[in-house]
Amino acid sequence: MSSTKNENAGSELVGRLRESTIKNVDVAQFLDGLSHEDRVTAIRAIGAKEQRRLYDAAEGFAPVRLIEMVAGDVPDLGVVRHYGKNSLPFFSQFEKRFSRAPGQDPSAPVELMGFNFQTMSPITGPGYYVATEDEKRGEVLVDYRRVPDCHPEGWPEIRSNERGLGRLVYGFMVDTLRRVSEHVTIGSASRDGKDTGNWFVLCREA
Repeated sequence: MSSTKNENAGSELVGRLRESTIKNVDVAQFLDGLSHEDRVTAIRAIGAKEQRRLYDAAEGFAPVRLIEMVAGDVPDLGVVRHYGKNSLPFFSQFEKRFSRAPGQDPSAPVELMGFNFQTMSPITGPGYYVATEDEKRGEVLVDYRRVPDCHPEGWPEIRSNERGLGRLVYGFMVDTLRRVSEHVTIGSASRDGKDTGNWFVLCREA
C-alpha cells in the first residue's frame, strides 16, 4: 500500500471531522471502504479536537456490542487487536487487545477481557480490564476497576490497577466506547464517574 494513499486517507478523515456537522453515515461509509492498513493510518491521523467531536457525534448513532469487539468465530482465549490513537500529546499510539474467556457464549458474551499494549507498559503496567455492554445506551464499558481471572498465553502477568504507577494511569477508570463504523470505535475516559477530558479511537483488525 503506498504511503501517498495512506496520507490521503488520514487527511480525508480529518477533513470530514472538521466539517461544521459530522455526517456519521458518510464517515462510516468512508472508513468501511478503506483497507485495514489505510483505516489504521486514517484514525491515527486525528487529533484531540477531532476525537472529541467524533465522540460527541457518535452518541446514539448505532450500538456497539461485545460480539463486534471479538467475533463469535474467534476461539476462546483468541486475541483480537484494536489499533488505537489517544488524545495525549505523547505516547499516543497504542493497542487494546481483547479476548473472550472460556465459558462465555461466543455468540452473546457477557464480558470480555483485555489489556493495553503500549510503549510505557513496563512502567505503568499492562492496564488490564473487563469489558461489558451498556445495553440501554448501546455502548461498551471498559472497566479498569476489574481485572480478569485468566489471560491468553503470552499476555503479561495480571496486575491490579490500584497500586504502583498504574494507579495514576488506570486506577478507578472506566472507558466508554461508541460505534463509528464496522471496525472503528471512539472512546472517552472517566475516573470516579467524572470525565477526564481524554479520548481515543480504535480500529479492530480486519
